[in-house]
Amino acid sequence: MTSPGSGDEIGRFLTIADAAEILAVDVATVDELIRSGELPAIRVGTSGPWRIERVQLELWIEGQYEETRRYSLWNQGEFANVVELSGARSGRMRPVD
Repeated sequence: MTSPGSGDEIGRFLTIADAAEILAVDVATVDELIRSGELPAIRVGTSGPWRIERVQLELWIEGQYEETRRYSLWNQGEFANVVELSGARSGRMRPVD
């Protein structure tokens, strides 16, 4: 990241440690998000360090807010307890005639 008090904007690419600091999580959490494909990142060289584009991190954060908002709205909806729509599994279901 930039040095404190420099007033400069953060560069285009962040290290895993930078992203972890921004998200207030540990480095292992960011590494797992990258390896799972959930957080877009690039590798510098074939085995070099991971870099996260600042814009991609911001988009990912916005996506997490949207996912949380939709989940909350769904759970408040009138069909949230309908097994077929909620994604919950309940034993064997009988076919409807």
